[in-house]
Amino acid sequence: MNDGELRGGVLVAGSGAGPVLRLEEPLSFWGGVDPATGRIIDRRHPRCGASVSGRVLVLPYGRGSSSSSSVLLEAVRVGTAPAAIVLRELDGILALGAAVARELYERSPAVVLLAPADWSAVREGAEASVDVSGCLRIAG
Repeated sequence: MNDGELRGGVLVAGSGAGPVLRLEEPLSFWGGVDPATGRIIDRRHPRCGASVSGRVLVLPYGRGSSSSSSVLLEAVRVGTAPAAIVLRELDGILALGAAVARELYERSPAVVLLAPADWSAVREGAEASVDVSGCLRIAG
């Protein structure tokens, strides 16, 4: 995709920018992401070893345990969280972790819900930014 702008629904307001890490498979942060490093540690996940830290994490939805919110919260605390999270389907667990991080630490990744067609247009490695209105801007 060339430079573009997509509008999403804001689940947790915020802003963030970074390269896109696109996951085609859902991910559970609980047992799937090491909050100390920001790396995907689920050996069954196709992107095992990739880092979510400082990235615009594009994934269909989270998978699994409600404890994923606490892992995201810890990643925010130690500075290894994604810069933003872009979802195709509503995920209250990841939104909860980001919202609690905003309350406790006054920072969190923005969490945005995109329509499936728009979500599909976001490419791995593109530089992207999310603003408080839910606008996702993509370059490259």
